Amino acid sequence: MPRPPELHIFSDAQELTRAAAGLLLHVGRQAIADRNRFLVALSGGSTPKALYATLTSPEYAGQLDWSKVHFFFGDERAVPPTHADSNFAMADAMLFAPLHIPSAQIHRMRGEDSPETAAAQYEDGLRRLIAVAPGQWPVLDLILLGMGDDGHTASLFPGSVSLTEHARWVVPSRSPQGTRARITLTLGVLNHASVILFLVTGLNKATVARNVLEQRPGDPSPYPAALVQPETGRMVWYLDRAAASELTLTAHDLSSREEP
Repeated sequence: MPRPPELHIFSDAQELTRAAAGLLLHVGRQAIADRNRFLVALSGGSTPKALYATLTSPEYAGQLDWSKVHFFFGDERAVPPTHADSNFAMADAMLFAPLHIPSAQIHRMRGEDSPETAAAQYEDGLRRLIAVAPGQWPVLDLILLGMGDDGHTASLFPGSVSLTEHARWVVPSRSPQGTRARITLTLGVLNHASVILFLVTGLNKATVARNVLEQRPGDPSPYPAALVQPETGRMVWYLDRAAASELTLTAHDLSSREEP
């Protein structure tokens, strides 16, 4: 039976970012101790950008053996890897380059290819690196996720057919705005991660955060973020006070808190 989410509310985005860096490093050290590698899927957006800057700072950069980390992506826009909208481009500038991560440890989605081709290639690459029995899902150690003010996460948007995918690990997707063509991990991959970490900041996320976190069992939900329900892993929500401002339940009510 899935565990309830662990909810943590921080005074501001800076405090949230530092806590997220601490959790990522903790999960990474544990994964390396247990399996000699750390598999993490990254997210785009302003909050992850701040997280990457924190991880490369002198205070944090030396706390993990980066040579044993493999980086994946939860989603990508169908743009070249040098494009301003590319999740890879941001992670490369803010995280990979400062930490001198070798290309062999970086597994990017090829946004310059057609989404269907890129999705198939990415799934093939995942299957080669994470060998599982037929019909089973891969287990990533940590997946970073954000949430849009429409409740989307990764590139899983409300009403998308990708929400009903039950076999493929990676699929093409369409955004209702911005760069329309996308590639995304599916819910099956997200829900089998060891740790899922949602990073949510800003007043514009407050209503959807309340609706996702306070939904009752059996309630219909148009929000893809509400469909992220890990099978056995931890689901951790980090919100700043603005994003949490409409919650009617307290962190104690919602949480099965674990530290860190």
